[in-house]
Amino acid sequence: MNNSDVCVTGVSGAVQTSLFGVSGGGAVRDKNCEILKLSRTLYGAGLKVAAVSLLCQDARVFDSMMSAGTPCPYDGKIGTEAKKLWLENPTESPEGTKLRRSALEKARAERPYSPPLEAPDDSLEYVE
Repeated sequence: MNNSDVCVTGVSGAVQTSLFGVSGGGAVRDKNCEILKLSRTLYGAGLKVAAVSLLCQDARVFDSMMSAGTPCPYDGKIGTEAKKLWLENPTESPEGTKLRRSALEKARAERPYSPPLEAPDDSLEYVE
């Protein structure tokens, strides 16, 4: 029986010899499937901004929305107001987004260089 409305897939395997047999099984969750189902449910309930926000947790969706000029919602704000807030707070974007990567690279480039600490000089004696 295959129920296509479930985001879990069963996995099993077995080995049998003439004297001994062993089998095992488990389940694998499809998190992408879960997000799509949750988003569809929110959209169906009339919560369109919440549905888009849920999808925007994926870096690919976030980047495509920014590229299309329709940024993901930010704390309930949408449109140009949301874009402004994302640009002001790029590290709040999902991990792996172009916006977050460029902000982190810029921060690394602006960080002042600090020389490595020198090893302590063992030739000095401690005097009380």
